[in-house]
Amino acid sequence: MKSIVGSVHNGRRDRSRRWGVILAGGDGVRLRPLTRFICGDERPKQFCPLYGGATLLEQALARAGRSIPAGQIVVSLNRAHQEFYLRTPLEVPPQRRVVQPCNRGTAPAILSSLLVIGQDDPAASVAVFPSDHYYSDESVITAAVDRAFDLAHSEPDSVVLVGATPDGPEVEYGWIEIGAAAGRTPDSFRVANFQEKPSAQMARVLLERNSLWNTFVMVGRILTFVEMICSAMPGLLRIFHESPIRRVPDEEIRIDDSLYAGLLPVDFSRRILSLETSRLMVHRLGRVTWSDLGDCDRATAALSRCGVEPEWAKNWRAQRRSAEMRELIASQASAIA
Repeated sequence: MKSIVGSVHNGRRDRSRRWGVILAGGDGVRLRPLTRFICGDERPKQFCPLYGGATLLEQALARAGRSIPAGQIVVSLNRAHQEFYLRTPLEVPPQRRVVQPCNRGTAPAILSSLLVIGQDDPAASVAVFPSDHYYSDESVITAAVDRAFDLAHSEPDSVVLVGATPDGPEVEYGWIEIGAAAGRTPDSFRVANFQEKPSAQMARVLLERNSLWNTFVMVGRILTFVEMICSAMPGLLRIFHESPIRRVPDEEIRIDDSLYAGLLPVDFSRRILSLETSRLMVHRLGRVTWSDLGDCDRATAALSRCGVEPEWAKNWRAQRRSAEMRELIASQASAIA
């Protein structure tokens, strides 16, 4: 722990110091009806080939790989999903897989991955990627991540979020209120405020203020991330400090059950980002359709807007229309009775 907190990143801008974290331990419950329809089992969405022929996790790995050297991407997994991730052809060596005993939210997943990377490169800059997102143009998110790395290098005490331009008052996303322009990178700003899942009324206000959606892609030095976590939730950092993550060469990094036994779920956006806005900057994505594929309607709508038509989509819509018709007939029959 001291090697991470005591490290200072003062070297030149170096692509070899870039690392990545892919968050792939979520349960994807809200999208489960769709993934069950596509795959016929109970797999979480990150292990489902929703579009493009590859699973969402494979696509996230490819996304990270366009900005980060091979071998420097860590995947945070959930032991409960072992049957699915072992069947997924992940080009990630075992020592880059951090397996949690269970899902305890995004904060423990991020912190454990940062601590693992810190053992190899305490001065690393790290990009965090969700494993369940869709971009209509991958080159746009690649450019944004590269610019975020540059901005994090020039502003080493800040974590840089990647924000998407909203197309409506969405209440299921985090919103970033932008402040003054930052650095020499176009479309980069200080963060004035951060609100996770606002009310419908507040979402409309945020839309009018030209606020951005939080894609949950973020870049910063390990030290800066850890300082931010320590400031917002010192107890969480203390738990990991008292139970160090042990590694066996050439094997998966399996977090001990005892570390997570008394750990409550912690959402990184709500418990860390919303409290540490003074440390945050944001870079605005270019023109792109982005979705976190959070539920069935959002996933199908995002793909439809971009003209993406997987084979399952036609059958899914037909099934939904049939179900809606049955419900309508049943309600009319009930009214008549």
